[in-house]
This record gives sequence, structure tokens and C-alpha cells, in this order.
Amino acid sequence: MYLLRVRLSLSLKKRSLAIKRILITGGTGGIGRALIDRFAHQDDVSIVFTYNKQEELAQKISASYPENKVRGVPMNLLQVDTIHEGMKRALEYVEGFDVVIHNAGFCADTPFFFMSDEQWQDVLSATLNGFYHINKITLPFMISNRSGRVIAIASTSGETGNRGQVNYSAAKGALIAGAKALSKEVARKGVLVNVVSPGLIQTEMIGDLPLDHILPMIPIGRVGKPEEVASVVHFLASDAASYVSGAVIRVNGGLYT
Repeated sequence: MYLLRVRLSLSLKKRSLAIKRILITGGTGGIGRALIDRFAHQDDVSIVFTYNKQEELAQKISASYPENKVRGVPMNLLQVDTIHEGMKRALEYVEGFDVVIHNAGFCADTPFFFMSDEQWQDVLSATLNGFYHINKITLPFMISNRSGRVIAIASTSGETGNRGQVNYSAAKGALIAGAKALSKEVARKGVLVNVVSPGLIQTEMIGDLPLDHILPMIPIGRVGKPEEVASVVHFLASDAASYVSGAVIRVNGGLYT
């Protein structure tokens, strides 16, 4: 019995996660910047974030933290070759990642019958290309360490559907399903996969919405803050969430339960 306890203790220690190497896609947006800031306040951490076409902003973000603590790499999720190029550069900074956060994405809202092929394909590709290609590159390191976290940022639209967002709802719904399926494949290898599903968050994406009509539908009565999403992601990345896998955690003020 004593030896069994010792072995179990050693096993648990091996699975303990040191949040030191973090990859965040879409680091220049509202939630992305909140994620960077949430993790960057830890000691002995190295953060790599991806950006697309916003090099000046990316450099400004990196410069606001101690040297080499936060670094950006260019990556266009619509182009697979730039995903591989960006990951090659990211892995020059660190040997692998303990935590991968799939945050990048965008919407191109329009009624379905007016939606172009490009709007359909681009929104799906921006959400799903990164999840597929980046995980293929980063999971072997996590599995070899028998420790890691993959966290996908979805949306209430991916759970409920939303008018004018057939493409975005389809992309985020597929992201949720993919994350759940992946969680079943890698949990016994020490890698936990979860989803955070925000509702209306104060970012550029909701700038044109008629909030005066929407707020009455939110039980809490306000939109969320990017920092509130980042706090939940940080929890899932920590040892405090060591028995959470395949979950979808909603951060939506009670809009959808």
C-alpha cells in the first residue's frame, strides 16, 4: 500500500503543469491582449502570440513587457504555409508549449442567401485551420511530457446559432465539437482540452451591434470584459483544473445556459 501511494504521488507530480510556455493565437484583439496580460504577470513565463497584418501593434504589445517575455509571430490562418512558417519561428523561441490557446478568428456577418463563397470559407478557415495545424505541431511535445493544455475560444453563436452568422456559428460549433473529440483522444496522455465560450464581450466585434436592444436579454445586464474571459482561461490552464477535460465553460452573463 505504501509503495502504491508513492507511485501515485510520483505520477501526479509528473502530470503537474508548469505554465511557462504559452501560445496564444490572435494576440492583438481584445480577448487576445487580455490573455497575454493575464499570463504575463506570472514569473518565469514565455508567451508567443500570433498576429496578422498588425506588426506595429504586435511590436507595441511585446515592448510593453520585460524583454523576450512576450513575442509575436506573423500568421495568416487563411494560408496554411504561413501557419507552418509562424510555428517554425515560434519554436525558435521555445522548444515547445505547455499551453496552446486558440483565440484567433473573425466574423463576416451577412444573411445566408447573400453570403459569398469567400465569406463562408474564410470564416471557417480562420477558426479551424489553426486548430488543426497548430495542434498537429504542438501536441507531440505535450504528449512526450505527459502534460499540457489546449483551450479553444468559441462563442455562444457556436452553441445556439445566430441569425446572420451561419458561417461563424458553423465555425465555432465545429470548434467545440473538435475540441470535445480531441479531449477524448489525449486526456490519458496528460493533455487536457477544453472550450471557453464567450457571449457578448466588449471588443471590436460588437462595436456595431444595437446594444440597447440586446442588453435586456442578458440576465447580468451588461456585456462582459475581456479580462473576465482571460480569468476563466487562466483557470483551465492551471493545476486547479486538473480534472477538467472536454468541458465547455460559458462566459456569457447568463445569456445562454
